[in-house]
Amino acid sequence: MKKILFLVFFISSALFSYDATINIVKKSNSLPTIIVQDASPDNFSDKNLENKIFKMIIGDLKVSSNFIVDDLFMKTSYNADFKGNKQVDLILRFKLEQENSALISYMKLINAKNNNVIVEKIYKIKNKKRYPFLSHQMVIDVNNAIGAPNIDWMQKFIIFAKYTGKRKSDIIISDYTLTYQKIIVTGGLNIFPKWADKEQDAFYYTSYNGRIPTLYRVNLSQGTRKKIISSPGMLVCSDVSQDGSEILLTMAPNDQPDIYLYNVITNQKERLTKFQGIDVDGHFIDNETRVAFVSDRLGYPNIFAKKLNINAPVEQLIYQGKNNDSFSAYDHYIVFSRREKDSSFGKNNFNLYLASTKTEYIRQLTATGRNYFPQFANNGETVMFIKNYQRQSALGIIRLNSNKTFLFPLKVGKIQSIDW
Repeated sequence: MKKILFLVFFISSALFSYDATINIVKKSNSLPTIIVQDASPDNFSDKNLENKIFKMIIGDLKVSSNFIVDDLFMKTSYNADFKGNKQVDLILRFKLEQENSALISYMKLINAKNNNVIVEKIYKIKNKKRYPFLSHQMVIDVNNAIGAPNIDWMQKFIIFAKYTGKRKSDIIISDYTLTYQKIIVTGGLNIFPKWADKEQDAFYYTSYNGRIPTLYRVNLSQGTRKKIISSPGMLVCSDVSQDGSEILLTMAPNDQPDIYLYNVITNQKERLTKFQGIDVDGHFIDNETRVAFVSDRLGYPNIFAKKLNINAPVEQLIYQGKNNDSFSAYDHYIVFSRREKDSSFGKNNFNLYLASTKTEYIRQLTATGRNYFPQFANNGETVMFIKNYQRQSALGIIRLNSNKTFLFPLKVGKIQSIDW
């Protein structure tokens, strides 16, 4: 049992179109200056919500790293001409209205130099609790209108497991700021959620509530749960193929963790590793022709790769440092978590590094705390991760091109694992 618990800890603490490790393309003096104006009528009933949306828009603009943002609160009328500061380039103006229980937002992006409207749209959500996604979509549309680098990842759902007590954890979906949260699975120990498709309509997770660990697939639109497979010791879904037909599993049926390829259509599994040690956290790489994974075959955790065949040779991917125990791959880039030696920054720090498999260049991304489970966005320009610092758990966002990091603390509980 102690070995099983160690393996769960091992994987949970561990588990570009241009060279992002070298170039920072955007310079602060070349970014457009933008202000946000609230044009909601004075009789709008929910002033608290109005203020939250204003602040969320400001935050989204800053996280995009594609604007210089003035965060001064401004009121105006929706069709007013702008006669303000000549240093302002753009105006994001929004107006909120309520229609029964639905929330409507009118938005226009204005060229502050000539008052021309660049883009104008209307948004409607039925559930006001999902207002963060209204803000995210407005900022995405503003960003796209000026041709800035893509930030569509802002609109994706985050799914994570949150520890709530001894052997208790919930599966929750949220926006990237953790402002909107909805519990999907509760009761007992439910961990390692992983989206099952690009549409984010289904996900996998591991339940430790039965006699042996069991992997389930939950369909959100249908509200159904299906058992996929059970295995003694440990069981984690760490990656899903592009078409959703295959998943990579870490399984330990004989108290020996290895990487398995499982076909969810035929229910057939294939063992990919057979090292007499720890092989965990498999991820598809190289157009799904190979798998990268964490192994202790050097006597400490590091990252290796091989073709999808049990007899294929194993290649070491990262040569910098030791104790590299969680990672994410995009193209020929790898972002990984490394355990550091004690320093002035603290003890037992785990920092994130970005490396290229084609060069020896490496770039440090974090400096303090325990930073785990890095994950690339679908365009490779943004990294999400879990940060634990001074007994607090947070979701971190790193914008690689602007070299900026943003943290969104979880107010209650602790994040166990995360996916987007």
